[in-house]
Amino acid sequence: MTSPQDNYSKTHRSDATSQEGEEGYYRLPLPNRRNREMFAIADQLLGGSRIHVVCDDKKSRMARIPGKMKRKARVRAGDLLIIRPWDIQDEKADIVFRYSRTQASSLSRRKMLPEEINVF
Repeated sequence: MTSPQDNYSKTHRSDATSQEGEEGYYRLPLPNRRNREMFAIADQLLGGSRIHVVCDDKKSRMARIPGKMKRKARVRAGDLLIIRPWDIQDEKADIVFRYSRTQASSLSRRKMLPEEINVF
């Protein structure tokens, strides 16, 4: 008689590889233009969960890292971000998502980044 762990390992293989090959396809979030979201590059850390960013509309803004993101992801200078400018003050924004280096280079290879911020 086999143990339950043996049955689980046969049906749910954690080391299974995808059919697409080594690189594979994975879904990445993109900026929602209807919500005024856009790509940005983190330029300078200001302290107090604030970062100076350069956006794809060639403006520089002061972006704020919200609390739920501050606990999950560390934002560093040079990171690719999705930001949402404030309705009241256009020179300020909130950070919505941070891409890892491999995700940013994947977006760059697929030509999904604007030319203004394509540094990857």
